[in-house]
Amino acid sequence: MGKSMKNLMRVALATTAFFAANLSIGFAADKLIIATEGAYPPFNSVTADGKVIGFDIDIANALCEHMKLECTIVTQDWDGIIPGLLAKKYDAIIASMSITEERRQKVAFTNPYYKAAMTFVAKKGSGIAEITADTLKGKTIGAQAGTTQADFMTAAFPDAELKTYPTQDEVNLDLVNGRLDFGVSDMLPMMDWVNNGKDGSCCELVGAAITEAKYAGEGAGIALRKEDIATLEALNKAIDAMRADGTYKVINDKYFKIDIFTMK
Repeated sequence: MGKSMKNLMRVALATTAFFAANLSIGFAADKLIIATEGAYPPFNSVTADGKVIGFDIDIANALCEHMKLECTIVTQDWDGIIPGLLAKKYDAIIASMSITEERRQKVAFTNPYYKAAMTFVAKKGSGIAEITADTLKGKTIGAQAGTTQADFMTAAFPDAELKTYPTQDEVNLDLVNGRLDFGVSDMLPMMDWVNNGKDGSCCELVGAAITEAKYAGEGAGIALRKEDIATLEALNKAIDAMRADGTYKVINDKYFKIDIFTMK
């Protein structure tokens, strides 16, 4: 073997070793900053002592463990969460963000890490079985600003009065206090709120689940900058690995009675 061939072999071996060392994450970075909202229980919320908790947080930490990354989780108000990603304040968003075509114009998404549907909520005893244009005409409906629920209300029920809020907690509070006729939000957190929350015991889900892809999206995905292809691919592999090895199920069962990845 000539000297040039030996040099080529050394380069090849070094290259193989490099990729092997980084195979688990798919790229050379060893740190990831992840943003969440912190105001969307049981998916993400902040405790009285400042700790960020919830399904999204457990998923984020498990993904980082699978990818062997050091991760930092930060909170960001919803209306600034995509601008913050594009400004490189953090590397990814894990905040139960619905995958929609409108958002795809700005960011890239992983495959869904759970499915999504939306629902209306009203005070118990409202007598509402079906949501129609007549049902909502002249009614005041609360939704979180900048969400697909707000977009849905504007497009589907223009004769209703839409009132938007910075957080879903504020929607829920005004519903409890009688300042709203209905709230509209993602189904899973509303199921948790009415079934497990002290305040939510006042209310119930009404009407059929809203699953139209234009508004409910394809599911919740992790948002990244479009150029961060390697990070996206690594996260997709980690999601698949967590489904396969049972990690996802452990986290899912901590919060929900159904598999929210399949909604079954």
